[in-house]
Amino acid sequence: MQTKKTQDYGAEISAKVTPEEAFDKIGCVPEWWAKNFEGKSRNVNDEFTVRFKSGDRYKIRILEIDPDKRIVWDIVDAFQWWVKNSSEWTGTKIVWKIRREKDGGVSIDMTHVGLVPAMECFNLCKKGWDYLMHESLSRYLIEGKGFPA
Repeated sequence: MQTKKTQDYGAEISAKVTPEEAFDKIGCVPEWWAKNFEGKSRNVNDEFTVRFKSGDRYKIRILEIDPDKRIVWDIVDAFQWWVKNSSEWTGTKIVWKIRREKDGGVSIDMTHVGLVPAMECFNLCKKGWDYLMHESLSRYLIEGKGFPA
């Protein structure tokens, strides 16, 4: 029996695309996460900001890239108006791992390191990430059309 080593939020999706396509589409942030996007999201040290109608915003710096295999985003600034600690995402990281599957597709594992159940936003943030991963990014990978907020 495997036990989960961490409480960090995580999700895994699969798609019949190449690792190169998956890597490219994860970087197309306004196509699957947030329409209100500023900056660049392709190379190490690129920074981008996503904003939402609610007033929430996240500024992210790309820390690591291993092309077609791994991407690490660092949340350098965050604002969520609806929690007491409006910057609780600041300092968390989003780690993307892309793995080629035997069937020719890929598996994408995303872990939001630091987004844990003890955070006030966890339940709503989990719902948001579940939607983004399983509906928006998944559809964007497969059909070329995501559902960004």
